[in-house]
Amino acid sequence: MPSRLLRLFLAAMLLASSALAKDVPLQVIEWPATGTPILRFSFSKPKQFTGMGTSREFSLDTTAQNLSAKLIPAAHFTIYLFDKNKVRIGQEVISVENVAPGESVKFQTNILASGTPVAISLEDAGSTARSVSMTVNSSPQGAMLKVDGNEAGPTPRMINVGVGKHILTFSKEGFNTGNFPLEISAADVSGGSVNYELGAAAFDTIEMRDGSVLNGDLVSISGLDVEFRVGGAIQHIDRNKIKRVMLVQRDVPATGLPPASTPTQ
Repeated sequence: MPSRLLRLFLAAMLLASSALAKDVPLQVIEWPATGTPILRFSFSKPKQFTGMGTSREFSLDTTAQNLSAKLIPAAHFTIYLFDKNKVRIGQEVISVENVAPGESVKFQTNILASGTPVAISLEDAGSTARSVSMTVNSSPQGAMLKVDGNEAGPTPRMINVGVGKHILTFSKEGFNTGNFPLEISAADVSGGSVNYELGAAAFDTIEMRDGSVLNGDLVSISGLDVEFRVGGAIQHIDRNKIKRVMLVQRDVPATGLPPASTPTQ
């Protein structure tokens, strides 16, 4: 009697483990592979339902989950099947559309393969090729803009960037250079904007009445003359030719020890 109960228990455990194994996906892939993931794909083990010679058709239960905080209107991917020797034996295009934040969609994928698949890979089939146009500005305007190290021109500027991570670099004479990280997801659309405020000026600025601008270090101002250091050289500028002087905040240098007092006789 105990042995019979033991056999029944073992049979029940085998059935339970078999049912659980069916629910375990063959592979889980997050896209994109680098940076913040936007979609998570789960693929079941391929199930063969037709076959003739070396050509076989398999079915995969596919689940796609939107991990981002934005609606994904449409995204297209190519999945590849590989055999145990890592040889690619089949491919198919899949699409997901109108997937809300946090939502999961499940569908069936049928793939024709020339062998038995044991692994899956996924590649973007169109989202990264799509570019998004946006306006980039700076405060103050007129800063030189670089996108991923490539010069794009002075701000304000309209740029086109693809899906992924980018670095916008802003530089302007008299101001500290700054970088702005930009990430474009598959759900982003054209029409956005970036406005970057340049850091504190690195130099004092003198705006002349003729419209020219000098950047350097103010040394002194008198009734008729201004001493201004530009590139290490002192320039004397006629005060009447100056329209405006803009000074940056400087740290007060340490004064050191106080002078020794003179002893009294």
